[in-house]
Amino acid sequence: MNPSTQASELTPRQFVRWMWRQLTSMRTALFLLLLLAVAAVPGSLVPQRGVDARAVQAFFQDHPTLAPVLDAIGMFSVYSSPWFSAIYLLLMLSLVGCIVPRIGVYAKALRARPPRAPRNFARLPGSGSFTTTASVDEVVSAGRQMLGRARIDVVQTGNGTELRAEKGYLRELGNLVFHCSILVVLVGVAIGALWSYRGAVMVTEGDGFSNTLSQYDEFNSGPLYDPDNLPPFGLTVDRMIAEFHSSGPQMGAPRLFQADVTYTERPGDEPQNYEIVVNNPLSLDGGDVFLIGQGYAPVIRVTDANGEVVFDDAVIFLPQDGTYLSEGVVKVPDAAPEQLGFQGFFMPTAVSTGDDAPTRTVYPGAVNPVVGLRMWSGDLGLDDGTPQSVYTLQKEQMTEVLGDDGEPFNISLSPGQVQDLPGGGSIEFVDLQRFARFQIADVPAKSLPLVGVSVGLIGLMASLMVRPRRTWITATTSTDEAGRTLTSVNVGVLDRVPRDETPIDLDAFLRDLQQALPTSNNLKETQT
Repeated sequence: MNPSTQASELTPRQFVRWMWRQLTSMRTALFLLLLLAVAAVPGSLVPQRGVDARAVQAFFQDHPTLAPVLDAIGMFSVYSSPWFSAIYLLLMLSLVGCIVPRIGVYAKALRARPPRAPRNFARLPGSGSFTTTASVDEVVSAGRQMLGRARIDVVQTGNGTELRAEKGYLRELGNLVFHCSILVVLVGVAIGALWSYRGAVMVTEGDGFSNTLSQYDEFNSGPLYDPDNLPPFGLTVDRMIAEFHSSGPQMGAPRLFQADVTYTERPGDEPQNYEIVVNNPLSLDGGDVFLIGQGYAPVIRVTDANGEVVFDDAVIFLPQDGTYLSEGVVKVPDAAPEQLGFQGFFMPTAVSTGDDAPTRTVYPGAVNPVVGLRMWSGDLGLDDGTPQSVYTLQKEQMTEVLGDDGEPFNISLSPGQVQDLPGGGSIEFVDLQRFARFQIADVPAKSLPLVGVSVGLIGLMASLMVRPRRTWITATTSTDEAGRTLTSVNVGVLDRVPRDETPIDLDAFLRDLQQALPTSNNLKETQT
């Protein structure tokens, strides 16, 4: 190739302009929208820290090799990862670049008048003509009546009168509204992600919760949210009600979850009562309190070898399955001479084998509650100041307590039962309480995506159903051999969105136009 004929290199300004045109093309916007949908898939397959932090911890325990790799590429926080945010921002930028120029083009189209008729109607997808004794003014008046709300211009030409009409402007408006609504949804979701907070807490019956960061079991917020601005409401769980189906094919399925609470929106306010049930949250200024689960909290009392009560409190056992087989930990740091730890399970309806040993639970209701524990002694690891989960027992510096037979010492208690401990002391299952698991969240502009989707559907229907069409009617007069004044009427239609039914529509239009004329003496009709 001759070097003199080669295209010159793009200047930096030209290159930036070329990149901008590529980014703001509708093809790029559709590709980015598809890419965003694909990028969101891992958020449904891999547990997310912002949704269930405990599931993320369990994933690390089950997949110690794979989990660090996924964590390094942000798979446990997909929606706040840099690569997902980059796709999101590029999509918003591309949509803005697509929409703004189209709004300008649409504004010019609204101000423009219908174009003049083509010279040869036969080249149009649909055209027809007829001759009538009605006057030109009567033809134009009938044409206006037939075309309804279309934009109409009547122009006098050298050969007669020309009626120009155009309708269907709402189609492009619906298209613009649809694309703007996508942008509104993206903005609403972005606002909610940046300035929202969400936390989870478990509260036993009779206990309270104050909306401070230290009282949350799990807490996640957007990067622009300040946890110091948490609204100062508080609540107390008066009673947790859980009912299950006791018979039939849905035996064990939940029938009612309800938390009766007393709350105050601000310190010093008059306490108010409220019943929180599933899908009926407590809505407060700055947050909604949702009931997302419940479970059991046996009240355990531990006496050490000196006869001192060193632990007397309700202990939350976390449900593991639909029968509410639950796991829990009891930590007794004040026991003497050594700290004690208990780890085990809770069964709300325990059944036994022939030797009266409980083996499993068959019903989530507390029909025959049993607590089964094993015992460790030593250092719980609480004195060094390192925070640890209340639901796990660190056994590195502890020794499991054995029974007289040299086997691990097993504890099995029903409500009201007491069991002596090796080396002195006792443990008692005092009572059974329930706990409520709440999710407290505040998502600003949460109605914005809903409004965007609703308006977008209306715009989409308009863009699909409205038919933009241009129609021309020309009327010219002539005199026949008998001296009568005749009007030759030519009609042409052009759908800006091609459709197969144009000739059928034109046939009906010609028929209705002739019937609308004040005289029915139409002499000749042709159609192409």
